[in-house]
Amino acid sequence: MVLYTTPFPNSCLSALHAVSWALIFPCYWLVDRLVAPFIPTTYETRQRADDCCCLQLLCSYLFTPVYLALLVASLPFAFLGFLFWSPLQSARRPYIYSRLEDKGPAGGAALLSEWKGTGPGKSFCFATANLCLLPESLARLNNVFNTQARAKEIGQRIRNGANRPQIKIYIDSPTNTSISAASFSSLVSPQGSDGVARAVPGSIKRTASVEYKGDSGRHHSEEAANGLASGDPADSGSLEDACIVRIGGDEGSRPPEADDLATGGQARNEAGRGSRGQTPNHSQRDGDSGSLGSHSASRESLVKARAGADSSSGEPGATNSKLPYKASVVKKAAARKRRHPDEAFDHEISAFFPANLDFLCLQEVFDKRAAAKLKDQLHGYFEYILYDVGVYGCQGCCTFKFLNSGLFFASRYPIMDVAYHCYPNGRCSDGLASKGALFLKVQVGSTPQDQRIVGYISCTHLHALPEDSAIRCEQLDLLQDWLADFRKSTSSSSAANPEELVVFDVICGDFNFDNCSSDDKLEQQHSLFTRYKDPCRLGPGEEKPWAIGTLLETAGLYDEDVCTPENLQKVLESEEGRREYLAFPTSKSPGAGQKGRKDLLKGNGRRIDYMLYTEEGLCRDWKAEVEEFTFVTQLSGLTDHLPVAMRLMVSAVEEEA
Repeated sequence: MVLYTTPFPNSCLSALHAVSWALIFPCYWLVDRLVAPFIPTTYETRQRADDCCCLQLLCSYLFTPVYLALLVASLPFAFLGFLFWSPLQSARRPYIYSRLEDKGPAGGAALLSEWKGTGPGKSFCFATANLCLLPESLARLNNVFNTQARAKEIGQRIRNGANRPQIKIYIDSPTNTSISAASFSSLVSPQGSDGVARAVPGSIKRTASVEYKGDSGRHHSEEAANGLASGDPADSGSLEDACIVRIGGDEGSRPPEADDLATGGQARNEAGRGSRGQTPNHSQRDGDSGSLGSHSASRESLVKARAGADSSSGEPGATNSKLPYKASVVKKAAARKRRHPDEAFDHEISAFFPANLDFLCLQEVFDKRAAAKLKDQLHGYFEYILYDVGVYGCQGCCTFKFLNSGLFFASRYPIMDVAYHCYPNGRCSDGLASKGALFLKVQVGSTPQDQRIVGYISCTHLHALPEDSAIRCEQLDLLQDWLADFRKSTSSSSAANPEELVVFDVICGDFNFDNCSSDDKLEQQHSLFTRYKDPCRLGPGEEKPWAIGTLLETAGLYDEDVCTPENLQKVLESEEGRREYLAFPTSKSPGAGQKGRKDLLKGNGRRIDYMLYTEEGLCRDWKAEVEEFTFVTQLSGLTDHLPVAMRLMVSAVEEEA
């Protein structure tokens, strides 16, 4: 399949579209600027309360007559541009494909050669997030603002979070096995600016055991592209870097998986007792409030490792590039059960996006300028990106579409096929955007027999109006039908000629319903959940105890308690914090108020952002299992949703003896 790198099939149509949009844009921008000041965010309201002169508000009112005059002058040009722009949309392609040509060791072509479908298996990490990158005036309805700057900041945070060493932290104490067992603002700084592993004084006595191992030097070119500071841990490592940190109450005790770890150089540092309040705050760099220098490290990630302190060099900052590469992936089921007795896989609330993130699915990237800024930032890590997904005008839909679908996809692995479909049943405000589903087929490896190893990913954003359960169920039906057609049309395998091995099938996105609300019972019982597994769900109306909501209360987005990734992480690790800052399931029963209703409702907030997977339709010799599920706080203050991430382990099915 040909991937479209331009929105129109020829340069003549592209030029005509550029001219028509140039005539429309001034009017569009002026309307946006006129409306925005009259929808203040809570952040701006607090600033105005502190500013006795209200200078910012005064400037807004002074410029209003100027904007109005310019708007009136631009209307004839906008009308003329619209007459050309609207019919051109029938020839517009439904997405733009962007590939960053990278011939270095970090490129997608190099990734394909890493896995041949042999050995213990391979993990793939997926993430999804709703970014609320709408035109300025519309974004303010969700209490977020400055769309263009937010897009750049979001891209930097995602890139810096994924482009970091993986860190594995074990808590040996048998009483500290819950999500809130460790607050990482006071535990471990994986590496100081001199390259030495360090422990930060905290409230418990512990031993930090850090092991680094050599790698092939992969992703060095990405470090330069991402502009990491010289003091970051990533400067002495790559995306495959990692450290293993064990925190225990007894000196000299070993982590449960110690027998599985390959031997290598280790640096042990014992930290004394100290007050949690004495932990120094890390300095935040521009665009990275969840930076690698933070003392709040992501925990329970998979572990790989490279280059660390060379015990023979005598220099604390030296790295040992001579150590042979040793994989240290911990996979024992017994060890997992000791860490999480209630679950077969790790789950956490993390201040970072998972390291080595492979696929990123985003929603509500509606603003085209913001999408371009986001793309430029993410290209420092993801080689393949699809953006400006959707249709405009009346193309393929029953109502006129002013906005695209808002879907955005980024991948480290090559994209083979793409399909997009617009939901035909959107209504009211949702009918103005071409919400739909994006289907992708990616290649993740090849066998020694030159069979392609592929996976399928679907990204969607369902209807938002809470009373329209029937519309969302119809859209879920369409999603399944479209996905089945996409898999059938893109498959080049047959029973007699298996040219491809399908190793995963994942659906993710903003479904706009949760699994606990009494108003969403129809969606909770949809057949999609019988074919696809939800790692956070026990059944219709029942969540797993560790699952939390992904929709934040918009009024509290800028509170000091949650304004940084680390602070939001701490708050969500407590039940009181979740009840204060998460939106909770709706209920038909009357209550005194929102806060009073929260005390009566079950669950840990409205989880409307989903990641589903299935084992149906995969290669019969392979299985996909969840290894890790993460609720991410790294975008605190930038969106009203919590991103979620899932790591799947794809491995061969063990033959029965």
